Amino acid sequence: MKHSETYKEPEVTLELTQEHGLTEWEYNRIVELLGREPNFTELGCYSVMWSEHCSYKNSIALLKTLPKTGERLLVEAGEENAGLVDIGDGQAIAFKIESHNHPSAIEPYQGAATGVGGILRDIFTMGARPIAALNSLRFGDIENPQVKYLFRNVVKGIGDYGNCFGVPTVGGEVYFDKSYTDNPLVNAMAVGVVRHSRVASAVAKGTGNPVMIVGSATGRDGIHGATFASEDLSEESESRRPSVQVGDPFTEKLLLEATLEVIKANYLIGIQDMGAAGIICSTSEMSFRGGSGMDINLDLVPIREENMSAYEILLSESQERMLMVVKKGYENRVHDIFKKWDLHAVTIGTVTDDKYLHFWKDNDLKASMPARSLVLGGDAPVYKRETRRPKYLNELTSINVQHYNEPSDYNDVLLKLLGTPNIASKQWVYEQYDSMVQTNTIIGPGSDAAVVRVKKTDKAIAVSTDCNGRYVYLNPRRGAQIAVAESARNVVCSGATPVAITNCLNFGNPYDPEIYYQFSEAIAGMRDACTIFDTPVTGGNVSFYNESPADRVYPTPVIGMLGVVEDMSHITQSGFVNEGDKIFIAGNATGGHLGGSEYLALIHKQITGDAPPIDLQLEKQLQDFILDAIKQGIIESAHDISEGGLAVALAECCITGNNKAIGAKIEIPSGGIRPDILYFSEGQSRILVSVKATNVNKIKVLQTNHSSIMLEKIGVVGGEKLTINSNISLPIDVLSEQYFNSIRKTMERAESKQIVNTVQ
Repeated sequence: MKHSETYKEPEVTLELTQEHGLTEWEYNRIVELLGREPNFTELGCYSVMWSEHCSYKNSIALLKTLPKTGERLLVEAGEENAGLVDIGDGQAIAFKIESHNHPSAIEPYQGAATGVGGILRDIFTMGARPIAALNSLRFGDIENPQVKYLFRNVVKGIGDYGNCFGVPTVGGEVYFDKSYTDNPLVNAMAVGVVRHSRVASAVAKGTGNPVMIVGSATGRDGIHGATFASEDLSEESESRRPSVQVGDPFTEKLLLEATLEVIKANYLIGIQDMGAAGIICSTSEMSFRGGSGMDINLDLVPIREENMSAYEILLSESQERMLMVVKKGYENRVHDIFKKWDLHAVTIGTVTDDKYLHFWKDNDLKASMPARSLVLGGDAPVYKRETRRPKYLNELTSINVQHYNEPSDYNDVLLKLLGTPNIASKQWVYEQYDSMVQTNTIIGPGSDAAVVRVKKTDKAIAVSTDCNGRYVYLNPRRGAQIAVAESARNVVCSGATPVAITNCLNFGNPYDPEIYYQFSEAIAGMRDACTIFDTPVTGGNVSFYNESPADRVYPTPVIGMLGVVEDMSHITQSGFVNEGDKIFIAGNATGGHLGGSEYLALIHKQITGDAPPIDLQLEKQLQDFILDAIKQGIIESAHDISEGGLAVALAECCITGNNKAIGAKIEIPSGGIRPDILYFSEGQSRILVSVKATNVNKIKVLQTNHSSIMLEKIGVVGGEKLTINSNISLPIDVLSEQYFNSIRKTMERAESKQIVNTVQ
């Protein structure tokens, strides 16, 4: 490679290499792959492409052990921008979840907003129109002023971007724990629908085909964002604000329409979102998939800042941009479509057959690298780190219930649980999201799963995000099994058959053997559960380095579950429906297990005990039983028992129905179990169902065909109170006030204090 004498770059040294996040071994490997030393621009390219965020170098070996095939899957995990699942009738669902944790910790509004924008682009680059968005969020103690600031602005960023773009935010979850204080988790999920004939691919092939950049102009925002996401947060992180991109949802909406129009017109060979690592990522990954190369003139890239170098243009993560490979001769037609939508569409190069990426600027060849050498699945490094079982597991996993005094007032305990931020309604959050735009939302935020209809069919999809990080902390393998099981249970309770998952794996530093133990065990647990439930992994995201000098987050492998409702008459709500309906517990024995429970954490201030036991085969049989009952029209409502246990689940059923709030009278034998364990245990594989009196015999007959499933009648729907044995008796309006307004009141207090402080 020959450079002009006038071009000056910093000299590449070992120190500079390490500043770019590369090890000495990795630098030597780059030299070996290139057959020479890299220049500064090339070093920057390798630093972002070999970062954890892009290369998955510390996770891919384990990710490959997950089940990734199934009769409904149309693409293999990691091969395209998002997973793609066949739902019949020539239609498919594209869906994916990704993290934007570090950017949100530093600049919560833009960090969260651009997380939403990026995941939406992954969906419509598949040719799919986004029809739903979800999110999974984790923050520290909600009473902490900095946490409130992060919480408020993350929610606002998500809401503003989704609302302006015009996609309904239909569900998600929010948890609070001190482990997330400095490092919040912001995981964004999106879902779209596409006809099989219009699926687009992220590939570059066909020598001489033009390469076009479309959408917004390129600036300096987000440079080294991928590297920033691949290191621990520290006191210096505040200085990395320039690594946080700035989003524009209105431009993205135009980009969506223009992109889908070009795909429909069949002008494309391939298309990829410019997310992490920008142009260098899109060019290298598309070329590698197509077994090709590219010749790119960076002088042709529309830029919005003066004197941008090749290094900056290649690594910029400016938002709302795509890379397209267009059929030769159709460049002007693509240009005209994007011009109509007031967007750039500029030819910047061509596809070549030499499998190299050549980047030119100022008539000078600035970088020349084999596409394969840069990418995941090519020559990017792959590591499997040392594991060591954490000592804390031996200290925490055994508890003696007798050490905890039985409550004197069960009404008070239930109200405290209903008001704790991990259980209380997140209405304050989802009221800021437009959940009804596009008019497809059937069940929105606040239920076990969101349900969205597929237009022009009698089908719907159910989607849920789930993970209890506390369980994974206490038992990484079992905690991950429970995350998959609960996400499947939630879509089943809505009337859907679980078909596939996407995941967002949030962990600490993989070079720490105890962290890598958590990660490897969680992968094993996910593999166990996905195999039993026949829900292959379609793709997702790994986010390591979620820790700060003060703390590390709980291991949090978030599961995004997709379910299919074949007949919309099967859609089932979680809240009680009719006076006089009979209430049953289906599934596991009522039994008691307090380990890792919200009750222990809130009332006894203890994060201890093993995660609840789970029998995956029994869980699958329970889900099959519930689906059978729903499809036969036997069940009026279904709600899984999870955080807070039976008493909380019953209260939620009373106050979250689609009709008015309604009470229930419960009589449940203790079986010798202490009342607090009976009411607040988070034992797995249990679902509350309500059944009309005329259908009681039908559900009992059906249960005989699922003999491994316990079915116990525990009460009746009706009245203005929830009563449980002689221990709990609370008016429905008191339960509702506590459940729906606790977080709102906390945030209103924060706003009031802020106003007072500002005035003073």
